Amino acid sequence: MVNGLRRERVNTVLDLAISRFNALNRLREELDRTKQALEDRKVIDKAKGILMKSRNLTEEDAYGLLRGTAMKESRRMAEVAQSLIMAMKLLG
Repeated sequence: MVNGLRRERVNTVLDLAISRFNALNRLREELDRTKQALEDRKVIDKAKGILMKSRNLTEEDAYGLLRGTAMKESRRMAEVAQSLIMAMKLLG
């Protein structure tokens, strides 16, 4: 007995606590993935805007260019987009 609780009851309480902890961890991981996806989308949209303006492309063509470059370089689209944004900042 622990503070008036039977062993079976303690095990049940611990199992519930562990289950809730795991569920909370899964939710945190999902939130982190969702936040990252949103940040990636923002970077990609900004890079598309740069390409559309500087190269007079449609949104579809700008997206295709980013996607094709990412595939050729075996990089994530967000990485290619971030590189483009940084290059444009450096160029002025």
